[in-house]
Amino acid sequence: MNVFEIIRQFGSYMITESDFIIFLAGIVLFGIWLIKTSLGRAALVDSAPRRNNMPPYMPFIPLFIWFGVFSLATSITKQLWPKLPEWQSAFFDNFFLCISGLIGMAVTIFLARTHFAGRLKGFGLNIKTAHKDLFAAIVNLLSVWPLLIATITLTIFLGKFFWGQNFQLQQHKELELITAHPQLPLRVLIIITTIAVVPVFEEMLFRGLFQTMIRSIFAEPWFAIAISSGLFALIHSNADHWPALFVLSVCMGYAYEKSGSLLRSIFIHCLFNASSVIAVLSQ
Repeated sequence: MNVFEIIRQFGSYMITESDFIIFLAGIVLFGIWLIKTSLGRAALVDSAPRRNNMPPYMPFIPLFIWFGVFSLATSITKQLWPKLPEWQSAFFDNFFLCISGLIGMAVTIFLARTHFAGRLKGFGLNIKTAHKDLFAAIVNLLSVWPLLIATITLTIFLGKFFWGQNFQLQQHKELELITAHPQLPLRVLIIITTIAVVPVFEEMLFRGLFQTMIRSIFAEPWFAIAISSGLFALIHSNADHWPALFVLSVCMGYAYEKSGSLLRSIFIHCLFNASSVIAVLSQ
């Protein structure tokens, strides 16, 4: 889920005054961050690694459970009801994506409670910091917004250069479904899955487990952020989305390392997905 849907084609997208204000605010915030952190070099000097006793294979457990449950459930459904209408087939796909994400969350929480010092607080889940993390998430997302727009612009430019003027960024599958099918049950399920369930699980998995595990091995926080962000981008099917997803993921990884709060990266992810859904529904 991403902002490709907001600016799919610059020729048909009219920049409003509010868009310009958001973009300008992002540039100002990002510029302040660059000045305060010596161009980012001092951004994570005071970032302490999270103490844990995770074995290196542990992050793959919820990942395989997530993919396994989803793949098995959708495969069985297609064999039992091969001629379902498209919207009903999409409903079942999103239902199983939601259920597999919830199972993955439960497994991840169990593993975090078992292997992190301080249990869930050590993992970064502390409800007492939620209000502070929500405000910081909004600021972080605004700060990275100009970078996302620049990355998407470069992706479109390179796509047209190498593959011709007909190159277009593919719309996310879930947003295509919302656009194509007006059935309320499907739309509600997609909104719940994409704005709440999947972002929470992905942040627990890629930031909470993978990023922490990589940093425990290599110590350097930016290296851990980059590797986990690469993994995060690669699990998404649309390759032309990878550059912007990587940039977004670096923002979320930085927020986690800087604050120690997983809620902060979760809020960034949820807000980002919500902005894409709202943009599509408002068209």
